[in-house]
Amino acid sequence: MLTMDRLFPRRAYSPARLVLSAVVLALVTCVVSTAGAAERPNVLVILVDDLGHGDLSCYGATDLKSPHVDRLATEGMRFTNFYANCPVCSPTRAALLTGRYQDMVGVQGVIRTHPDNNWGYLAEDAVLLPKVFGEAGYHTAIVGKWHLGLEAPNRPNDRGFDLFHGFLGDMMDDYYHHRRHDINYMRHNTEEIDPEGHATDLFTDWACTYLNERTGEDEPFFLYLAYNAPHTPIQPPEDWLARVREREPEMSEKRAKLVALIEHMDDGIGRVLHCLEQTGLAENTLVVFSSDNGGQLSAGANNGPLRDGKQSVYEGGLKVPTIVRWPGQIEPGTETDLRAMSMDIFPTVLAAVEVEAEHEIDGVSFLPTLRGEQQEPLRNEWFFRRREGGLRYGGKTIEAVIRGDWKLLQNSPFQPLELYNLKDDPQEQHDLSKTNRAVFNSLAASLRRQLQRYGTVPWQKPEE
Repeated sequence: MLTMDRLFPRRAYSPARLVLSAVVLALVTCVVSTAGAAERPNVLVILVDDLGHGDLSCYGATDLKSPHVDRLATEGMRFTNFYANCPVCSPTRAALLTGRYQDMVGVQGVIRTHPDNNWGYLAEDAVLLPKVFGEAGYHTAIVGKWHLGLEAPNRPNDRGFDLFHGFLGDMMDDYYHHRRHDINYMRHNTEEIDPEGHATDLFTDWACTYLNERTGEDEPFFLYLAYNAPHTPIQPPEDWLARVREREPEMSEKRAKLVALIEHMDDGIGRVLHCLEQTGLAENTLVVFSSDNGGQLSAGANNGPLRDGKQSVYEGGLKVPTIVRWPGQIEPGTETDLRAMSMDIFPTVLAAVEVEAEHEIDGVSFLPTLRGEQQEPLRNEWFFRRREGGLRYGGKTIEAVIRGDWKLLQNSPFQPLELYNLKDDPQEQHDLSKTNRAVFNSLAASLRRQLQRYGTVPWQKPEE
C-alpha cells in the first residue's frame, strides 16, 4: 500500500511538505488505480437458446456451417463435457447468473406470462453476476433474452444491469413481430419499444452498438448477450434459408430451416466478434459461449450420439457446446473433457477479473483448466432438476444426479428411476437399476438429500 512514509523518507514534516506529500500520494494512487482498472479484462458471455450438442461444425455437424463459433474454438478452448444446469430455459439462466443451483434461487422451472403455467420466481435475495461486477467497477449490460421475470423487482435493471436492450419474456411467437401472447416484451431498459427486423439481427446490432459505446471508456464491461435463436419458432430469414436449400437440396424442410436459423445466428456472432476487433477490445476480452440446454429434436436439432434432447434429463437434454476464448491466457485450439456446468461460469469469470463472491454459491471456478493447469473434478455429485406442468408432468419434477461415471435419473415423474454408467454406456441404453442396487441406493439417497435442500426455497411469487 502507498503511504507518505514510502513516498518520502521519515522526517519531521513542515505543513507545506505535508500538503505536497498528500497531493503527490493522491495523484500516484489515482494513476495506479486507473492502470489497474484498465488491465482488468472485459467479459462477454454469449448464451444461445436450444442449440444441439451436434449443431456446430466444431462439434461434428456436417450439414451446416458455423465458421464464427468455430473460430472461437480455434482461438480458445472447447469443452467436450459441459452441462447445462437444466434441460429448459429459465432455470439454466438463473444458475448461470447466480452461480447457484437454480432451485436455490427459486427458479425450478420455466417462468411464463400466466400464473397457472409459471413454475419459478427469482428469489429476492439472489445475487446476480451484474451486481457483483458492478460493485467491482464494471459497466454491465444484457442484450437479448432475459426470461427471469416480467415485472419489478425481477427485471434486468432491478437486478443489477446498467443497460437492458432486449426481450423480457420466454419465447417469441414470431421473430419479426416480437410478441408473446400478443404482449410486447421488447424493452430498452424499462421503456417498451417496438423495433423492426429479425430478432437475431436486432440483438446483434444492439450488442455492436454497446461495444462501440464502450470504446475508450475507463470502466471495463460485462456484456451478457443472450440470443433467442435457435429456439422455436424456426423462422430464419428467407435469404439464409435459400442458401441452405441451394447447398443441401436433399435436406428435409424442417432441418433446412433450423440449419438456416443457426447459420444466421452464427453470422450475427461473427459480427459481434468483428465489432470487438474493430473497437480494439478483443485482446482484452474474455468470451464465453454456451447454450441453455440441448437441442429440440422435434424442431430438427442434432444432439450428436446423445440420447434425447431439450426437456429431458438424458444427456441430449443437458450436454451443451461450450467454448471460452481469452487472448494471451488460453492456449488456442485446445479442448478439455473436464466436466463443468452453467453455474460454474459465474465463479470462473469472477476469478478471471480477480473478484471474489462474498456470498454462498454452488459453482466452482474452472479458470485453472482454461489456463492449462490440471484441475481436480469440480464436485463429487452433480444435480439436475426441472419442474413443469401439463399432463406430462403434472406440476412435478424430473431429476438426475451424476457421481463419477454413474448417473441416476427419473425422466418422468410417473416412471421409475433409471441407472446408467456413462463411461460404458454414454448413450444411456442399458438401465442397470436392477443389477447395481448398492450404487442405485446410494445415489437415490444423495438425490433425496438434495431435494430436501431445495425445499427450503420458495419458488412461487409471495402473496402480497
